[in-house]
Amino acid sequence: MVLQINPIQKEPIVTWEALPADFILPDDPVENIQQPTLAAALTDALGTAGRIQPQMLIGSNFGLVATVNKKIVVKAPYWFYVPQVQPVAADVIRRSYTPNLEGAAVAVVMEFLSDTEGGELSVHSTPPFGKVYFYERILQVPTYVTYDTYEPSLEVRCLQNGLYTLQSADANGSFWIPELELFLGIWQGERLCQTMNWLRWWDREGNLLLWSSEQAEQERQRAEQERDRAEKLAAKLRELGIDPDAIA
Repeated sequence: MVLQINPIQKEPIVTWEALPADFILPDDPVENIQQPTLAAALTDALGTAGRIQPQMLIGSNFGLVATVNKKIVVKAPYWFYVPQVQPVAADVIRRSYTPNLEGAAVAVVMEFLSDTEGGELSVHSTPPFGKVYFYERILQVPTYVTYDTYEPSLEVRCLQNGLYTLQSADANGSFWIPELELFLGIWQGERLCQTMNWLRWWDREGNLLLWSSEQAEQERQRAEQERDRAEKLAAKLRELGIDPDAIA
């Protein structure tokens, strides 16, 4: 009998090196029109709520870089959040991000699942690496979110003892994202004339974080109410023979 021994896979050697200026970043098109608008809406709500600070880095379809076994690996998630990065000069456009070299580790990554067999849930541990493997073992991102726009369904994985563990949704179907101290869930409605299932943020008290368009509409309605109240008061004063302009 021949004893077969499976080769022991070595742990990858990860280093954090600047991306060469002539490195050609992937430029794959998005799969559907929803993906960029989903990412933009997530960031818009954070900005409207005043939750984006200058030291943060939030991006979409933007290259996250690591050097694994002396080879550059780049993944471009649909949305990601880094709490603290080093500033760049005013005349420099950031074209990628290398954690631990340019700032803190990536805290949250989101991928929107492809209709075809893709790498969003792949644990493939050899180049070009599955995304689960890359975020879990290489970048060690604490929270990895996957959203299937076709179902729709939302999954959140958190790093525990070096491996991702699926989290359970709360009674509202939302997930707590500790790095942002917000809940994330699915909400159906309209934004920019698109009606679909969106990813939305809620705060600890359960308040929905508004998009800038929703906040503008709310402020418009408030201004109209104030104007109507003022006009009714002025009409009442005139009935009493009082000139409201004279009071003003």
